[in-house]
Amino acid sequence: MRKKIIFFDIDGTLITEDTQIIPESTILSLKKAKENGHLLFINTGRTYCSIPNKINDLKFDGYICGCGTQIHYNDNIILEKDINQNKCFEIATMLRKYNITGIFEGKNAIYFDDKKPLTKELVDIKKMFISQGIDVSKNWDDENLDFSKFVIWFNEKSDKGNFFNFIEDEFDHIDRGNNFFEIVPKGYSKATGIEFIQNHLDIELNDCFAIGDSNNDLPMFNYVTNSIVMGNGHPSLFEQASFVTKSIEDDGIEHALKYFEII
Repeated sequence: MRKKIIFFDIDGTLITEDTQIIPESTILSLKKAKENGHLLFINTGRTYCSIPNKINDLKFDGYICGCGTQIHYNDNIILEKDINQNKCFEIATMLRKYNITGIFEGKNAIYFDDKKPLTKELVDIKKMFISQGIDVSKNWDDENLDFSKFVIWFNEKSDKGNFFNFIEDEFDHIDRGNNFFEIVPKGYSKATGIEFIQNHLDIELNDCFAIGDSNNDLPMFNYVTNSIVMGNGHPSLFEQASFVTKSIEDDGIEHALKYFEII
């Protein structure tokens, strides 16, 4: 059996969105895939510090984090993209100026804005992080503010146009729906992360598989030959992938890995 490399999104792919559970069938399927000699990578919008312990416990071979801005392989960092700290503080200032809420995601910390009340979305995310054992004590005014990417939410008072004009030369934005956007340095994505690993390990593109469920997975779906969208994924992705598996709750990972004869 030829060695394959499989890239997994986390939320909605490995972990259920509502209950934050990894199905037992998923755990057993990942173990079997490793026993069969395949390489397993996380490929997530999360930065490394916000990966849940329950994911780390599964002993992946590597991690593509922050939409390609940091890559770990065999416990070593082999790629890292930093945003200049002055730019980090400038972004915080502009978000406040334009009435935009958000979360800064660094390789070592997650930063919330404690100068204004948290929206329902931020409250829910903060609770989720806490439940996963992730430190959420840092704020935008921390003297060591340091992040690789960020997410934002617009509201009726937000100046969306001026903010996008401010970041357009250095950042790309991913529309996640419902006025929610993911902001990533230009030239970085889940696809560039896969390309880097593919070249680093000298694995053919036909032996690369990507599994996800949301819009920020689209770049990796467009890059790999074998793209798999979860049955619970965004319907707009179904025609973009080469295979639609079952939902996460209905053993979707197991179904996909069996379909492609990985297990």
